[in-house]
Amino acid sequence: MMNKTLRNILVGTGIAAVGAIGTKAAVDYFQNRGKEEVIDESEGDAEATSPEEVAYATVEESSVQEFLDVSFGDAGRYVPNRPPKIFDYQGEQYMVIWAYDNEQEKNQMLAFKYTDAGRKMIASVGYTGEKTDYNLNLEDTPFAIDVNGNKLQSGQSETEGSEDVDFVLAA
Repeated sequence: MMNKTLRNILVGTGIAAVGAIGTKAAVDYFQNRGKEEVIDESEGDAEATSPEEVAYATVEESSVQEFLDVSFGDAGRYVPNRPPKIFDYQGEQYMVIWAYDNEQEKNQMLAFKYTDAGRKMIASVGYTGEKTDYNLNLEDTPFAIDVNGNKLQSGQSETEGSEDVDFVLAA
């Protein structure tokens, strides 16, 4: 059951504030920059019913703070600034976190894929109004990063500045 896997990811990463789990058309899920709608958990766990859907968990932005502190070993360096996306898409589990990097003074988008071997960072994007730098390994996933309308899947480089960076379907 994929939602059990989502719950296990949340527990395993120390994200205690497990919100509702729901499903949504993937295209709509990735376009939403705000909080996902909370679904009544008493109705049971949600499971994607088609390859075009994601099963997702809603969590409070603040609940990923400890994960960021532990993962990067510098408490308070990264502070979440947009609702994280923790989801299952086509049988694979992912977590995307948007945060402000107080050390580098820029916004950061960090994307992870969960594998049998553990958590693997698949995208790191730092962005300010002046420039966007990125290190992407999304070619083995159905995802891309959207920077100013341009979809990027792989490479390590920089491009023009951006006010926001989205995690989107590549196709």
